[in-house]
Amino acid sequence: MTTPLSGQVAGSKPRARSRNLALRRSWPMYVAVAPFFILFAAFGLYPTIYSLVLSFQKWNGLGSPEWVGLENYEHLFTDSTFYLSIRNTLVIFVLSTVPMLLLALIVAAMLNSTVRFSTALRIAYFIPNITSVVAMAILFGSIFGKNFGLANQLIEALGGSQLPWLTTPLGIQVTVSLLITYQWTGYNAIIFLAGMQSIDPQVYEAATLDGAGSVRSFFSITLPLLRPTILFVLVVSTITGLQSFTEAQVLTSSASTTNPNSGGAGQGGLTMVLYFYQQAFGYNRFGYGAAIAWGVFLVVVIFSIISWRLSSGKSESKARS
Repeated sequence: MTTPLSGQVAGSKPRARSRNLALRRSWPMYVAVAPFFILFAAFGLYPTIYSLVLSFQKWNGLGSPEWVGLENYEHLFTDSTFYLSIRNTLVIFVLSTVPMLLLALIVAAMLNSTVRFSTALRIAYFIPNITSVVAMAILFGSIFGKNFGLANQLIEALGGSQLPWLTTPLGIQVTVSLLITYQWTGYNAIIFLAGMQSIDPQVYEAATLDGAGSVRSFFSITLPLLRPTILFVLVVSTITGLQSFTEAQVLTSSASTTNPNSGGAGQGGLTMVLYFYQQAFGYNRFGYGAAIAWGVFLVVVIFSIISWRLSSGKSESKARS
């Protein structure tokens, strides 16, 4: 006669054998993905946690760090230069993101309607994104130079006067914005193009039968159905745009007379990440630099949520209507 206890023991053995069999079958998959998690833990997770701990310390790179508690954050929230870097970053973000998204939409629509040389055109528009940012920044620095820059030479040839591209705060911000726009327009255009090509052609055929032209179809069909893609591009552009560093650093380093990481004339190119780099690696204030990095993270999260809410809110209200 089998007791309940013996029945439970007998039933647990097949389950244990099945679990062992499943583990033996799945361990090669765990081994295959393990390198990613090991590298992420070593070069992603650990530095992130350590930077958070370091933000509560004072350290110049030598000796033992000194624990200072919230002193770095107290200084950060009263640091006028940090707020200046936030303002500079937001100005550059607006001046680059708005025209970049509009141009990317136009380029994507043109590529979507082009039949001949479409592959070659896609590659041509994507090349700026895979080109070295440093090389492009050096090129833009030559084009927008004060005395011998191609931009001022062209303006003078048309009868205008030279513009202070890299010698005023606004000029620096416009130049950095133009570089970012040039770099990312083609990349976002390819994403928009993928979204456009995923739209069912029968929708356009029905609109054509109803008498809608290409312009009406674009605004009444393409843009509404492209909202998820636009939302994705807007959020990603917000995250990347608020972390701009190389463009401003390379364009303004040669023009800076005091600190090559000061952001140029009037600190117009001092972005948040450049300010972090200046404090951490220019002045060896690693604890305060870590606090700035977490401040940048907070700003990026806030504006990413704002972008998401604004875009998704508009799409939801239009969908209800």
